[in-house]
Amino acid sequence: MSNHSASTALAAAHTPRMQLAKLAPEFYKAVIGLEIASKKGLDPALVELVKIRASQVNHCAFCLDMHTKDALAAGESVERVVQLAAWEESRHFYTEKELAAIELTEAVTVLTDGFVPDEVYARAAAHFEEAELAQLIAVIATINVWNRIGVTTRSTPGHYTPGQYQQG
Repeated sequence: MSNHSASTALAAAHTPRMQLAKLAPEFYKAVIGLEIASKKGLDPALVELVKIRASQVNHCAFCLDMHTKDALAAGESVERVVQLAAWEESRHFYTEKELAAIELTEAVTVLTDGFVPDEVYARAAAHFEEAELAQLIAVIATINVWNRIGVTTRSTPGHYTPGQYQQG
């Protein structure tokens, strides 16, 4: 049941600051190339979990809207998507491999904490073959690029439909 009555209006959506894709089209096209190349050979469900977790950490509402919708449309459970924000207390919802990827995602995303700890990297390396680990790092780096674009340009969430930007 919703707490919103018919007479309760939602806050207005913010206005995007700019359309980066139109203003820097070569850069945007290059980031699309990174996106396509980064996820090669990785489990699409794992890729979405990584993208959602990085977007939570970075507070990128646009990317959260996109990747939660894509994950749910691809068959991910609502429970696993919701619990991702508190994965350390909800470990039993994820495989050890997914947990290693989520932990690495946080470490790579929050570099202001210093560096990626050896034990975090080692846990990921134990669950991913070297080439697969390289791809995982590429996905984490790429979603962080998208998050920084989305947050800085104030991309407005709520209008995305699953698969809207499907590529590669």
